[in-house]
Amino acid sequence: MKNKLKIGCAMLILGSFFALTSFLSHPSNLSSFKFPYKRAGLTERQAAEYLVDRFTYGATPGEVDSIMKTGLEAWFSQQLEANLPDDSLNKRLAAYNAINLTNTEVCHTYPPGFVIRTLAIKDSAISKDSVDKAVDKKAFNAQIQAYMDKKGFKSDQDLYKQFIDQHILRAVYSHNQLREVLTDFWFNHFNVSFFKGECAQFIPAYERDVVRPNALGKFDQLLLASAKSPAMLYYLDNFTSVGPPPPQKALAAQPKTDDANMMMTGGNKPQSTVKDNGADMPMMMTVSATQPARPVKTITPQSKNQNGLNENYAREVMELHTLGVDGGYTQTDVTQAARVLTGWTVYPISDYAYGSAMKGLVAKVGKDNLAAKGYVREGDFLFTPNRHDQGEKIVLGHDFPASKDPQVGYQEGVTLLEMLAHHPSTAKFISRQLAVRFVSDAPPQSLVDKMAKSFLDHDGDIRQVLITMVSSKEFWDKKNIDIKVKSPFELAVSSVRALNADVKDPYPLFNWMAKMGQKIYYYQAPTGFPDRASYWVNTGALLDRMDFGLALANGQVGGTIIKLGNFTKAAASDPQTAVKDYSEALLPGTDPNETIKELTPILNDPMVLAKLSNTGKQPIKQTPVASEKPTVGAPGDMALMSAFADNQAKVPAPAPAPQPAAPVLATNRMNAYNMRALIAGIIIGSPDFQKR
Repeated sequence: MKNKLKIGCAMLILGSFFALTSFLSHPSNLSSFKFPYKRAGLTERQAAEYLVDRFTYGATPGEVDSIMKTGLEAWFSQQLEANLPDDSLNKRLAAYNAINLTNTEVCHTYPPGFVIRTLAIKDSAISKDSVDKAVDKKAFNAQIQAYMDKKGFKSDQDLYKQFIDQHILRAVYSHNQLREVLTDFWFNHFNVSFFKGECAQFIPAYERDVVRPNALGKFDQLLLASAKSPAMLYYLDNFTSVGPPPPQKALAAQPKTDDANMMMTGGNKPQSTVKDNGADMPMMMTVSATQPARPVKTITPQSKNQNGLNENYAREVMELHTLGVDGGYTQTDVTQAARVLTGWTVYPISDYAYGSAMKGLVAKVGKDNLAAKGYVREGDFLFTPNRHDQGEKIVLGHDFPASKDPQVGYQEGVTLLEMLAHHPSTAKFISRQLAVRFVSDAPPQSLVDKMAKSFLDHDGDIRQVLITMVSSKEFWDKKNIDIKVKSPFELAVSSVRALNADVKDPYPLFNWMAKMGQKIYYYQAPTGFPDRASYWVNTGALLDRMDFGLALANGQVGGTIIKLGNFTKAAASDPQTAVKDYSEALLPGTDPNETIKELTPILNDPMVLAKLSNTGKQPIKQTPVASEKPTVGAPGDMALMSAFADNQAKVPAPAPAPQPAAPVLATNRMNAYNMRALIAGIIIGSPDFQKR
């Protein structure tokens, strides 16, 4: 009997092991689903076109037909799994040798300018008095370059360019389009910016290791990963947040540490990063703190170390990352949450700056003794118990008891973030954000409620929430088709995808995106770019978009090769056929006869033709990345963000309108190439192509 029992237990354990292995091999069992597009009155082709508009960066030639052949639900399941081979993309990315570097390798190879100048002064390569005061700046720059060459340093601007280039290439060429769309969505949701100098070095790894791998996973894992990343810790200053020192009598057995010397500022004083200004930067809560907070016990009075507590991350993690501005929290909750998150900082990454101030502490404690002393290291993240507030904290009614146990502090932060990630307000807020991105600027509340329920029922599984959304009748409502407006990034990428362009150098496309109002990775506020049509659409922006369309079609966007002849063989004397062919390629699902009707007056108007022929041929100013990023630690790195209103956040300013050329006589016919370029450019710049 005992042997049978042992065998039975063994089989049960073995069966459980295989079941677990199967589960780990398939991270989540997606529920079956069926799209109700027929009930909405849509054909299969219309439904396929709608899916492409919402969940990719635009259709490539023949993609809609391919999706219909695969099956709409099967195609969407493939996108949710995000494991389609990307061999051709990977070949293009192989040329970018910096995009896979660790944060430590980045700091060693691409140190920021202030670090290079500091080291050059230390090594007597330059004079301290010559920094920012050199009479001969050319000679000074030559000295710096010679020093960089000697030390093997590279310009951090090259790192940023490679990172921007790879992002564009992924959007254009990846077969896992939904993952790239969601990577962009979540990066914008958990925004960090090149404008914040201290975090700029870590943004490539932030997107690569935090955002993209978790874009289709569980929300709590994405939240935790972002909270621990050096990019976010520096961007919202939580790396400087320190609790009050414990009383010496109560903790006499603990070794003394000089917290002032352990502030990881890289030689810069921490700055406040938020102001209560700006329509799209609601960084101060509008929820009134009317509920009296229960008195909280502290081991030492807070007033003794008020300057050590930084509330920036605690505020934004509630307002922007989880609960939303109307999520039911108070200012007291923000302060208490900030106390919970004290001690969350960055492990020593570089000998030169970032995290270097913690090297002494780590050396003193000993790497092998960190865990035993209550320190927690995960990659570049470090929890330091000696900087943690050990007093009692209460957040949203949840009590974190006072504790002198160094093992407790880190778990408090994890518990807080898990609590926020699974809060009903978070489910509603995240669901609304996703619905705004994929459905309309004002999604129906019934859809948001369905998605929020799915969020809570499936432990924040992003894929399940998307399935709930795309399986709903609200998603397929005809009024949602073509109601969203493409951002400049979406416009540029969808254009080159539709024309099957060969992008040799993506950076000129980035310059055009900036000219049209979206300088990716440079949005200053934690809100990220607003996702609504009113932000992107104004007279100047529409002119810039038309300018881009004509420039792209005319071959004026450097590094991007387009073969217009692949889409039409129409002669110069047959513009109607060219309009029909390009309409089918760029505006699938629309009636080409309507496009012909709209474009015919333009194509027969010599004055309009003359003006359009010059549009798009004006060279765009190639602004170097270096001039866009302020000096690390410069006053106003983040404080300036609230001074920008919606329309002011778009940099650079639109270029002056080009002067029209002399009138073209009606008898002066264009050659076939110019005619095709003009028609393709007009369609790209048209309102119909701006929609998705």
